[in-house]
Amino acid sequence: MTRRDGGGPGPGVPGSGSEPLLAPVTAISGGIVGSAGSITGAVPAQRAPDGHGSAAARRSTLRVLREDVRPLLTPAGMRGAVVETVWMSAHLAIYPFGLLRERPEPSDRYALEGLRPAQRGLAVRDIEAAGTPILLVHGMVDNRAIFTVLRRRLRRRGFGRVVTINYSPVTNDIRQAARDLAAEVEALIAQTGYERIHLVGHSLGGLIARYYVQRLGGDERVHTLVTLGTPHAGTLTACLVPVRLCRQLRPGSDLYDELAEAAERCRTRFIVYWSDLDQVILPHANARLEHDDLSVRNVRVHGVGHMSLPLDGRVVHEISAVLSQLDWDGTTLRAGVTPLLEETVVTRGRRRR
Repeated sequence: MTRRDGGGPGPGVPGSGSEPLLAPVTAISGGIVGSAGSITGAVPAQRAPDGHGSAAARRSTLRVLREDVRPLLTPAGMRGAVVETVWMSAHLAIYPFGLLRERPEPSDRYALEGLRPAQRGLAVRDIEAAGTPILLVHGMVDNRAIFTVLRRRLRRRGFGRVVTINYSPVTNDIRQAARDLAAEVEALIAQTGYERIHLVGHSLGGLIARYYVQRLGGDERVHTLVTLGTPHAGTLTACLVPVRLCRQLRPGSDLYDELAEAAERCRTRFIVYWSDLDQVILPHANARLEHDDLSVRNVRVHGVGHMSLPLDGRVVHEISAVLSQLDWDGTTLRAGVTPLLEETVVTRGRRRR
């Protein structure tokens, strides 16, 4: 597996000797997209061996949390907070509709008539990418309504089958939820005939999907896993609620110890979006995914709240671009021609190098 921390490609991965490496972290910051250095300050997963270590860990955590407050005080952070508030109000209004069964949409296309230019372009360029199913998995105490905008935009960009599912709002075990997700994936594969699909998970949904991919053999079925605001290293907010699920979400839990184990044969590529305005994942950098055996691309998004990540235009554009290219590392829009989001400046609908 090609590593994103500067390591070399591992054996047995198709194309691992030819694809260009991407920078360890890509940042979307105030409209500027480019390479960024590694982010430090995540809560250590190791438990301190003594009282002095515990005190040092607490001081380190407080220092990181103070750093997390700074983006809130910037103009972009304030705009993001306003957008988050507006979207939360809209989401609460449409939440009941998300409880209804999803209405199936026609997806088998045998002609290009009636397709928008973007849809036609993807179908002509790569019919397999256009047809590969995309399964969207929501977060804690939520439902598929959170993906209303993302699902519509993916369909408009030419992806023929974008499916949302609901799992129980009283889910209390990530491992069981991952087994349930495995059954949903198998059902979708049986229905569509595609051997591999893409998963997009928001918040807890991303962690459920990651457990399925890493620990239950889901990498055989999942080509790309995109996570949005997922606590890959735990979150301190989980310490506020004494239930089993939240205990699993605490930094250093046995679940994270299990996910830290070797995963050398994992074939799935991971695209991980984390925000410096996330109100749920604390510290914010804990939404990054760090694992030597996984093919991971971490993307920092500036000024976007936790619930706003699935509808942010820049994030949606990136997801569409990555899923339209079925290479093994997602670094190009067209292999060998167009680098994806390296030294790229995005300015209000225009793109320049």
